[in-house]
Amino acid sequence: MGCGHELRSYRSPDEVSQVASAFVNFDLTPELSELQQSVRRLAQDKIKPRAREIDTTGAYPQDIFDAFRDADLLGLCLPTELGGSGAGILGLTIAIEEVAKYSNTAALMLLLTRLPTGPILIAGNDDQKQRYLPGIATGDMRCAFGLSEPQAGSDVAGMRTRAVPDDRPGHEGDWILTGTKCWMSGVVQADWYTVFAKTGDPSSRAHDSITGFIVERSWDGVSVGSTDRKMGVRGVDTGELLLDQVHVPAENVIGEVGGFRLAMLGLNAMRPIVAARGIGLAEGALMYATEYVKQREAFGQTIADFQGIQWEIAKVAVDIEAARLLTYRSAWMADQGRFTKEYVPLLSMAKYHATEVAVRASGLAVQLLGAAGYMEDHPTELWYRDARQLTIVEGTSQVQLGLIGRGVLNHDLWWD
Repeated sequence: MGCGHELRSYRSPDEVSQVASAFVNFDLTPELSELQQSVRRLAQDKIKPRAREIDTTGAYPQDIFDAFRDADLLGLCLPTELGGSGAGILGLTIAIEEVAKYSNTAALMLLLTRLPTGPILIAGNDDQKQRYLPGIATGDMRCAFGLSEPQAGSDVAGMRTRAVPDDRPGHEGDWILTGTKCWMSGVVQADWYTVFAKTGDPSSRAHDSITGFIVERSWDGVSVGSTDRKMGVRGVDTGELLLDQVHVPAENVIGEVGGFRLAMLGLNAMRPIVAARGIGLAEGALMYATEYVKQREAFGQTIADFQGIQWEIAKVAVDIEAARLLTYRSAWMADQGRFTKEYVPLLSMAKYHATEVAVRASGLAVQLLGAAGYMEDHPTELWYRDARQLTIVEGTSQVQLGLIGRGVLNHDLWWD
């Protein structure tokens, strides 16, 4: 008997509602709802007043990091046995959404608790997890993720960072890493890095030619190169990681040698987290612009009284809610381990749609404020600059569209 037939057989609306709730529940659990409210208060009290100063100075906001630590937000995605709170990717997604309403720099700080730790959570051994992850939850350690290179951004297989076996006696299984990683968020502040390098033929584009490593900042040959002068998301340094004949012991290989698939699994699981940065930014921008047009008078009425303005606000509001549904579903999927190839189209939809909505919402906010929106007197121009980063990092919008398109062609996403 089909689900629709079962629902139609119930006589009262209450009975129908009870059955529907058994299939889909759109309400947050009490624990996640409490997390949302507590992070919302923190964002309003601690982050909102600092957002402009962080953007203007570009200085790392240690006070925000301390606030996250004191609120136990640095281990949201880590399991309790590793010192985290076990809120998972969905919990981190909800927290980042609240923070990103005011500062995508602060949101990036939370994101960096999961991006570099993801490969270790997925494929690391118990020793690696115990050595490197509890310190992230307590705030005693920070980490960063090294995948991109100057000639290998979206084309990850084109990386040139090389890992060769250490052939010295007594170093069986150890590796020597040499190369340069770029555009690494948090590179200056990190204590350790998740780095991917070619362990096979340097010219090979085969996935089994790339391997993940844990590299400590204090090791010989590890240094930070130039830092980038960024259009937005200032305050968390982005720049180069230089690796010069760095000795990496065998116990710091993540998973198996030739585990490039691990990098993709890690990024797949990150899609809802990046999407949350977009949703939060879009919400913050639209709320601010809406309050402005309700107060701004023109032609004998407020700007908000014009139907054309109402329609533009409505369209972005619809986009935000659609992005939220896509994102929360993808976070729920990722927490269940559903971030392998067959789930990629749904995960990529969340990242693509939410970050593009951030661009549209911030653009509309600038437009609704007119000349004022272009000035630093209002945060709209800050959101506008920050939004552009989101459609580029961790897979551009075009890469996401390609993944979605291939998913449909391969019937990973299909409707019958």
